[in-house]
Amino acid sequence: MGRQRGVAILLIFGLASAGLACAVSCETRRVAEVEYVVCRVDARRERLRLEYADAAGAPFGSFEALRAALARDKRSLVFAMNAGMFHPDFRPVGLLVIDGRALAPINRLEGTGNFFLQPNGVFLVDAQGSRVLATVEFRNLEPRFATQSGPMLVHRGQIPASFAFRVNSSSRYIRNGVCVPADGIAAFAISNAPVTFHEFAGFFQSALGCDEALYLDGSISSLYAPQLKRADRRAKLGPMFAVSEPEPIRP
Repeated sequence: MGRQRGVAILLIFGLASAGLACAVSCETRRVAEVEYVVCRVDARRERLRLEYADAAGAPFGSFEALRAALARDKRSLVFAMNAGMFHPDFRPVGLLVIDGRALAPINRLEGTGNFFLQPNGVFLVDAQGSRVLATVEFRNLEPRFATQSGPMLVHRGQIPASFAFRVNSSSRYIRNGVCVPADGIAAFAISNAPVTFHEFAGFFQSALGCDEALYLDGSISSLYAPQLKRADRRAKLGPMFAVSEPEPIRP
């Protein structure tokens, strides 16, 4: 009887663990001969956060540094991706909010470079859940977490008509972005090969069915996904999306 009870407890624990694991799921999808990795995070069940710097204010700069910091707090990093653009000194270019505190203000200035291609946008998590908004729509909001980037890949269901999104563009990079295809579900995607803005935006619009999608980067795009045995080390990183879970209690 005791042995059966022990087996039942292990089974229940295993099912619970599997349920938690399902709240962050990654898959590889192929569209027009290009592979993409899509990781979906159920923000209603998982601890989706933005991470940027340690307690002393020093930017983490890498998945490994973030993983080590979480391990000191007895937490395991189960997903991470670069989030938002930053200056050479790692200061965010646009809005960055962590735990309700604005570390950098919203940036409504005009300029050159991908960040300033209009419309640019904000990914945020607030009392209403996770969502992507164009920067012009970000007014009087108090998010728990938010990061600004640009350009929007899809806005109001349409791919932007700017020159950067021309079909015959020669600008190809490994790119990553984020959208919210369903209530509470954040979908993070990264291409496994260089793609144009138009190709990448088309993936979010058609394959993921997103009406609003935000570009994150194209020269440092990186993914940490242990379930895929992947921990990119392509470049130094600024803000990062992260999901962590408590480390299991060992007997």
